Amino acid sequence: MPMRVARSRIAHFQPPASLHKISGEENIMSVITLFSGNFCKDKEIEAALVAKTGCRLITEDEIVAKAAALSNISQGKIKEAFFEKTSIFNKFTHEKERSIACMRLAVAEMLAQDNLIVTGFPAHLIPKYISHVLRVCSIAELKYRYEEAEASGINQKEALRLIKENDKNAAAWVESLAGNKDPWDNTLYDIVIPMGKTSVDEAVALVVEKAQSPAVAYSDASALAVADFLLAARVETALSKEGHNVVVTSTAGNVTLTINKNVLMLKRLEEDLTAIAKKVEGVKTVTTEIGKGFYQTDIYRKFDFETPSKVLLVDDEREFVQTLSERLLMREMSSAVAYDGESALNIVDEDEPDVMILDLKMPGIDGIEVLRKVKASKPGIEVIILTGHGSEADKKVCMELGAFAYLHKPVDIDLLSKTLKLANEKIKQQGV
Repeated sequence: MPMRVARSRIAHFQPPASLHKISGEENIMSVITLFSGNFCKDKEIEAALVAKTGCRLITEDEIVAKAAALSNISQGKIKEAFFEKTSIFNKFTHEKERSIACMRLAVAEMLAQDNLIVTGFPAHLIPKYISHVLRVCSIAELKYRYEEAEASGINQKEALRLIKENDKNAAAWVESLAGNKDPWDNTLYDIVIPMGKTSVDEAVALVVEKAQSPAVAYSDASALAVADFLLAARVETALSKEGHNVVVTSTAGNVTLTINKNVLMLKRLEEDLTAIAKKVEGVKTVTTEIGKGFYQTDIYRKFDFETPSKVLLVDDEREFVQTLSERLLMREMSSAVAYDGESALNIVDEDEPDVMILDLKMPGIDGIEVLRKVKASKPGIEVIILTGHGSEADKKVCMELGAFAYLHKPVDIDLLSKTLKLANEKIKQQGV
């Protein structure tokens, strides 16, 4: 794999005086982003670049922590945005999209500083139109990565699992942002460094040389591009906090909102989006438009923070539970479905619902045992028992185990809706 410089930029502008004052130096080094495959000496390169340039290292964890502070989402949940597998609840909650919006804002705010090295998955959130960013990728052939993993004490089987998992996550992440299924494609970067054929010192020397090139110099134009990026990120985050998921761009204070999901009352949505965006400081005008995804079959839904965002229905009566899910959807409450206790516990481990509506009598693991295990492992999940066969003794056991409510079939849908909202209020109070 030869070393590649993906492209060159011709325009060269001198940094404005205000930027010189911020840095206190004669020249401002370009922002460097580094995206790497695991076992490609990324940590060694990061440390050597910091030592060589004196730039501040912005890690993936730092951006995630800042994004969590900007949102009502935990750091662990925000990190799930990097995973190939998406939560079964995400189509209801848009939690992945909200996480990305807050990470984008975190990155945009950091770019107001100079002399930065940004690493990890969030490096891809910096748009291509910001020209003073040198985008670097370090990657190697599988054989080299296996050897690096084994040198660190990891056996080959585990190394293979970790590399495959890393590459799948990287591919899904890059495709979601750039539409490119190859996370190591040289069109995504200015430099792709083959670590199997390049030492850390050689890699660092090349990055430093290219970072000082006029092609990626700080300029008036790139400073304005950062301002546009920051305003768009602020608007996107403001919209996401109100439950909306749209594409936001900005040019000199003029904001464009692109709706890519079908919606029944388009004009009403456009009015809502415009009203929210106009409240963001720095916004001059707001324009809405329909994107190419608008004509697909999916229906746009605003995320409702007043109702439980992740409801799991657990019942072996398939027709009943599917009908119940549809009736809840008519009341703007979306839910996922499991038909047995074991499947429900797997979903709890992987996706952690907010509220579970649980039948008692099921084949295999019964409802009481599911309740006991859920409350032992994830006590924050509120469990509503909904059964047609329970006794007073069952009710006593369930309430002692921590059930939120105990309801009987056939259930009044308004009563169930009210109970779900009360459970959601309890969850929100505990999260304060």
